[in-house]
Amino acid sequence: MPAQDEDTADRLEPHVTAAIVDVFVYVVVLNLFVEYFPQVLSETFTLSLLTAVLLKGVLEIVVAAKNRVKARFRQASTPRGKVVAAIMLWVVLFGSKFLVLEAVALVFGPRVSLGGFFSVTLLIIALLLSRAAVRRLLQTPHRRAEASTKSPSHNSPP
Repeated sequence: MPAQDEDTADRLEPHVTAAIVDVFVYVVVLNLFVEYFPQVLSETFTLSLLTAVLLKGVLEIVVAAKNRVKARFRQASTPRGKVVAAIMLWVVLFGSKFLVLEAVALVFGPRVSLGGFFSVTLLIIALLLSRAAVRRLLQTPHRRAEASTKSPSHNSPP
C-alpha cells in the first residue's frame, strides 16, 4: 500500500499540497492562541479547523492585494505616485485585520472570536511566520538554497 500513497502525493499539485500544509499550520497556531489568549475563542476543534480554512482564503487575498500594491509602488515614477501607493499599502495592511475580524464574525458569529485588532494582528503575524517556517523546513536542501537567494516578499505579514 505505501506505493499508492506515494502515487497520490505525486499527483497533487504543489500549490494544493502547500495549501493543505498551510491549513494544518493555521489550525495549530490558532488553537495555541485559543489556549493562551483569553480573547481568542473557538467553541470546538471543528470550528477551529473551519476558521483556519477561512483564514487561509482571506489571507491569500490580502497577500495578493499587498503584492499588487507593492508592485504599483515600485512602478510609480513620481513622488505623488509613490505616496498614493504607500497610502494604499497602509490601507491594505491596516484594513486586512478588520476584514479578517468581520469575515470570522459573519461566518461563525459568536462561536468564534479572534479578539480585537491587536490580537488578530498578532495572530496573523504568527500564522504567516509559522507558515513560512514550515514551508522552509519542508523544502529539500536544494530548493532551500534557491529560496534563500530570492526575495521573501510573498511571505511577509499583511
